[in-house]
This record gives sequence, structure tokens and C-alpha cells, in this order.
Amino acid sequence: MHRFCVFTSSLLLIVTVFCSMDVEAKQFNVRSFGAVGDGTNLDTAAFQKALDACATARGGTVTVPAGRYLIGSVIMGGHTTLKLDGHATLIGSPNVADYPLTKVRFEGEFIEGHRALLSAENANHIAIEGNGTICGPPLSISLLRKPRGPVLIELSGCTNVTLDGFTTKYQRLWAIHPLLCRNVTARNLTIRSVGANGDGIDVDSCQDVLIDHCDINTGDDAISLKSGRGASAMHMERPTEDVTIRHCTLVSSTFAAVGIGTELSGGIRNTRLEDCVLSGHQNGIFLKSRDGRGGYIQNFVGKNLTIHDSPTFLGIELMDKGIQASDPVLGDPDEWTQLSNIRFDHIRVDKVAYLLRAQGIPPSRPVDGFTLADVQGTCDHAITMANMKNVSLSGIKVTNYHGPFLTENHVEGTGLTDPN
Repeated sequence: MHRFCVFTSSLLLIVTVFCSMDVEAKQFNVRSFGAVGDGTNLDTAAFQKALDACATARGGTVTVPAGRYLIGSVIMGGHTTLKLDGHATLIGSPNVADYPLTKVRFEGEFIEGHRALLSAENANHIAIEGNGTICGPPLSISLLRKPRGPVLIELSGCTNVTLDGFTTKYQRLWAIHPLLCRNVTARNLTIRSVGANGDGIDVDSCQDVLIDHCDINTGDDAISLKSGRGASAMHMERPTEDVTIRHCTLVSSTFAAVGIGTELSGGIRNTRLEDCVLSGHQNGIFLKSRDGRGGYIQNFVGKNLTIHDSPTFLGIELMDKGIQASDPVLGDPDEWTQLSNIRFDHIRVDKVAYLLRAQGIPPSRPVDGFTLADVQGTCDHAITMANMKNVSLSGIKVTNYHGPFLTENHVEGTGLTDPN
């Protein structure tokens, strides 16, 4: 019996040591692979070696300790977490050769572009976490368009993605672009950018997305939902769907806090925007499209929102916004985007010029199902709308507006009178 106990204890010790070694082996410190972190020496090779070692080990955590790491584009494999120390900063290389050319989707079409600073393709269970900072390359790189310059983080065809805790800084190009992904969570992010095309998060033909407790202040749309542009995107049938945006502060210094429709030929459906504070230079929320776009926005719900310092709380313009596709959707009414089941309630507005501007809607494809309920605050002008049916307005108690409460043309529904 004594020998059996000794044997059992020894076996448990061996297993414990082995497991400890396995856990330790799953940690891949970029400095162990040659990263210097002085902000001057290029650390791309060291980062890629650490990421490759992690992938070869069938997953683990690539750790980035304090330091300033100058890197070009790197690729993450599946079952990999890139963990940034709170005093770690990734800095994009100023050399365009450090961003190889690949196929990207930009402005709704697949074109040649430079690979992102942090990139993943067809990977499962990937994460970028920690309180560090990711800074993009200089303006000379981010201004590139033919071919497109590198975005900061671009994930294509990935599943089970987590982005948590870090800060990004960039200019004139997108910060985060999940494309054709599923089960994406972005939380506790601080995103800063300046200038046109400086979007915060562009969700592109993705499914099951959560954006939670993010602070986004950008030069372009803080959050944009996309699904491609033109007949090819429509036939691809990859909508962006089941997206929840909650507990976020979203600011755009040029366009909209939330912009939907520049590219939506594949459709946008089942979006919830709740418990957020919004401010946009042109619109708080902008639902937009043009002829030749096709597609749809279905089942969009906004609840418990505060909108301030914006020309509109909500703008809807479906006639002429955005670049025409190289292969536009043809045929009336198919060429026009269909909006249906759009609902906003529990809204607070302050320093807003127009509560609602919804004029640019094609008569052949009116908005079908629009609800605006329980709105309070101040605005310069109230509601202007055209070509909408199944409309419901209720509990709208705004003050200080000039002119009529409602200006409408071909609108059918309830509550279409001045509440005062």
C-alpha cells in the first residue's frame, strides 16, 4: 500500500510538472524571439516568429511587454491571443514595403491593397487584448488608395474574435475592419482617428457582432455597417446581421456617429443600438444609399440614446449618397435600397438642428415601418419626412423648434399631427 501511495504521488507530481510546462510553453514573449521594443529597430520579424510559434503549438498567448515596437504587417493564426501590456505600444512602420499587397475589400469592392498592420484570415478563436496602444503608420502610408493603404486591424473570414481593452490611433484610414467574420466582440476599446476615411469600426458582411463599452472619436464614421457595393455584393448574399452596439460613446468630427448604407448591397439586418451617447458632425445616425445600390436595412432598433451637438438626430437619404458601383444593381425598384421596421424610442436630444430629416426616399420604394417614440429635449427643427408608410410617432416632447412640428409628403401612419 505504501508503494502504491508513493507511486501515485510521483505520478501526480509528474503530471503537475508536465501541465505546468505545457502552460508555460503556451506563452510566447516577443522579446524572447528578438523584439527590441525601442521604437527604432524594426521588430516585425520577431513578432511574426512569436505568432508562428504560437500557431505551431496549436494556440496560446503572444505577450508584448512594455516598450515601443516598430512593426510592419504581421499575420495572426488561429487559437492565438495577442496580449499587450498597458505600457506597450505598437507603431506602424513608415515603409510601405512592410505591408505586402493582397486582396482587400474597400469602398464595397474587392481590390488590391496593402495588408493590415495586424491581419488574420480564416482563423478561429483569435483575440487582441490588454491595455496597450496600437498606432498606425504615418500619413504618407494611410493616404494610399491605389492600392489601398493598410488599415490597423483587418480580420477576414474569422470566427470567435475578441478585441478587448486596447487603444488605437490612426489618421485617414480605418482602424478596425472585420470582414466576413462571425461571433465578433469588441469591448472596452478607445479608438481615435482624424480625417476622412478615418472610420473607427467598419463591420463588413459579418454575423453576430457585439460592440460594447467602446469610446470612439473619429474623423469619419465612428461605426459603419457595410455589406459590399453593387450587383456582385447582392448576389454574394452576405449581409451584416445580428449586431448589437451598447454602452458606447460615439463621436464623428466629419460625418456620422453611426453610418449605414455607403455599402449595403448585401443587406443590413437585425441591428440594436442602445444605451449610447452620439455626436456627429453631419448626423448622429445616418441611413443612406443611392440608385444602383439595392440591398436593405431591416429591423433596426435604437433605444435609450442621447444625441447632442449634431445637425440631425437621424438622417435618411436613399437617393444619391455614396460612390456608384462598377456593377450597379439595375431595375426599378430593385436598384433602390429597401428600409423596413426601423424603430427608435427613449431618445434624448440636445443642441440638435433637425430631429429627423428623411426626405431623399424614392417613391417607388418607400420606407415601410418607422416608429419614433418617447423623445425629449431641444432642437431647432422637428420632423421632415417623405415617402414612408406604417409610420408611428408618439410621445415626442421636444421644445424650442421653429416652424411646423411635421412637414410630410406621402406619409401614412399614426401620430402625424403637432403634439402641441
